Parts: sequence; C-alpha cells; structure tokens
Amino acid sequence: GAKLILAESCTGGLVGDLLTDIPGSSDVFLGSFVVYANQLKESPLGVPNALIAEYGAVSEPVVLAMADGARKLIAATYAIAISGIAGPGGGGENKPVGTTCIALVSDTRREARTMRWPFDRRRNKVVSAYTALDWLRRIL
Repeated sequence: GAKLILAESCTGGLVGDLLTDIPGSSDVFLGSFVVYANQLKESPLGVPNALIAEYGAVSEPVVLAMADGARKLIAATYAIAISGIAGPGGGGENKPVGTTCIALVSDTRREARTMRWPFDRRRNKVVSAYTALDWLRRIL
C-alpha cells in the first residue's frame, strides 16, 4: 500500500501530529523529518545550500528538494514538504509573514504551491498543515 513521509519546517511536526491522531495511520504514515534549521534541510535531506541561497528556504524549489530528499532517504510512495514564514517576524516585501510553500512528490507527480495566509503564527501553522493533508487527500 501507499506510504507517506514528511519533511516539515514551519509546521514543526504538526502534520505528523495530525496524522498520528488517526487510528490506523501507521499503515500509511512512516514519519517526519522536522528540519527547522537550514542546515538540517541540507543534511540529512540533501537540499543544496546554493538552492537555499538563491531562492530562500521558503520557496518552491527548496520544498521540492526537501520532498525529493525525504523520499530518497525513506522509500515512500508520497512525500510532502512544507516551509514557511509563520510570523510574527521574518517576513519581507516579496515573502510576507504567512507565505508558505508546500510540495507533494510521488513517482508520477512533482508539484509545489505557494500560499499566503493572513493569520497569526499558530493559525498559519495549522492552516498550512491541514492544506497539505487536504492536497494529498484530493489526489488519492
């Protein structure tokens, strides 16, 4: 059956937490890499430092690389990766607080999306986590 691995930054493990609330989730959910610091995106996930330097940690190329890296380390059908600026600080003109990038990668799909949430830190994290899970639900 299908297996899922996660690489979470701004959500800090929240997606994995939500999944483990579901009885039987261990049949599908393998685990999470919580890679809050950029150095953890680089190792163990293998995101090139040059990619982070060029696009920023909160970018579609970086979350795609995070998801690819997670799938290389742990054989999974699907990988979801999330990186964002939860707030209240850290935002800029091009990437305001609430900017979140989510990637979904499988053998047949390699997509990333950028969202901008207008909420406080906690709600930005929660909405990002539920959005990632809803995206996966919609493709299954």
